[in-house]
Amino acid sequence: MAKSTPRFADHPAVAHLQAVIGNLEKNTGKPLEEWVRLVKKAPATTRQERMRWLKAEHGLGQTTALAIVSALEDENPIDYNPQQFLDGLYAGAKAALRPAGDELMRLAMALGPDVTATPCKTFVPLCRRHVFAQIKPATNTRIDLGLALGKTKATARLLDTGGLAKGDRITHRIAITSVAEIDTEVRRWLKAAYEADQ
Repeated sequence: MAKSTPRFADHPAVAHLQAVIGNLEKNTGKPLEEWVRLVKKAPATTRQERMRWLKAEHGLGQTTALAIVSALEDENPIDYNPQQFLDGLYAGAKAALRPAGDELMRLAMALGPDVTATPCKTFVPLCRRHVFAQIKPATNTRIDLGLALGKTKATARLLDTGGLAKGDRITHRIAITSVAEIDTEVRRWLKAAYEADQ
C-alpha cells in the first residue's frame, strides 16, 4: 500500500496571525520588537496577566496580544508544522491507527489535485473549496471519518452526527478500526462528499 503524500495547507489561524504580525507596526505604530520590550517592563508576569495588560493599557485585541506575548516567551506564534501535528495524532496508544489514517489520507488526495489537508491537534480537515471530510482518531482503537453530506439519509454504517441541525459542515461519520474496513462503501461516501463540495 502506497504511503500517503498529503498536500498541506496553512491552518487558517496561522494565516491570521501572520497577517496580524505583518500589520502590527502599521496598525499600532510599533513593531513587534518594541511591543516585546514594553511587555518586559510591565508589572505583569504571567501570560494571562501580560495579555490583559496589553488589552487594558494599550487597547490591543486578543490575537494581537497573544502574538506579542508568544514572541516574548520565545514561541513562534506562526510556527505551524503540519507533519508534526499529523504525527502527533498517532502518537502513543493511537499508533496502531496510523495505517488506516494514512490510507484514508491517500484516498482523499487521490480524489483530485485540489484536495488539501490541514492537520490540527485532534483531527485532520480535508478541504476542496470547503472542508468536505475529516480524519479523527477518536479513541485509541477507532478513527471517525467525518463527512460533509448534508441531508443524506444515515445508514447502519453512515451515522448522523447531528451536524446538520447544529449548522456544522460535518454531518455524518463512519467508524473505522483498521485498513480492512476501508472498503468500497467508505470510498464511495468519501468521493460523494468531495463531489458535493464544488
